[in-house]
Amino acid sequence: MPYLIFKLIHVFAVIFFVGNIVITIFWKSHADRSGDPKIIANTIRGIILADRIFTMPSVGILILAGFGAAGIGFIPVFETGWILWGLILVLISGIAFMTKVVPLQKELLKIAKSDSFDKARYDAISKQWNLWGSIATIAPIIAVILMVLKIPA
Repeated sequence: MPYLIFKLIHVFAVIFFVGNIVITIFWKSHADRSGDPKIIANTIRGIILADRIFTMPSVGILILAGFGAAGIGFIPVFETGWILWGLILVLISGIAFMTKVVPLQKELLKIAKSDSFDKARYDAISKQWNLWGSIATIAPIIAVILMVLKIPA
């Protein structure tokens, strides 16, 4: 039973994590299409807050619960391809998120809050955010596929 509880917590954390990072793309695109700096700034503030409330805590919970389930289930984490590669992909996502996405979000917010909205600069930074955000999003989606299908690597 403890194995199933850890697994359930792990799955819920994955839902919160992947759900939030996927929906972030929708909300940012929706705000960007408005062209209104106030809407863009408000949306980016919401994205940053959602990352603090949902994304970051859920990563910690999913890793702890995943290791807990693996430990209780006697599954060798570093010798099980689908788990190892899932961890590597989550690590890649975290590195992209913390080193690129977070600073770019702060810069986008600063530009959007500015009295003179520099659309060209915003668009240039936004392209970088889209690239790094895609890496930070696609990597864990692949991890979910590996984990659910237990694809050996």
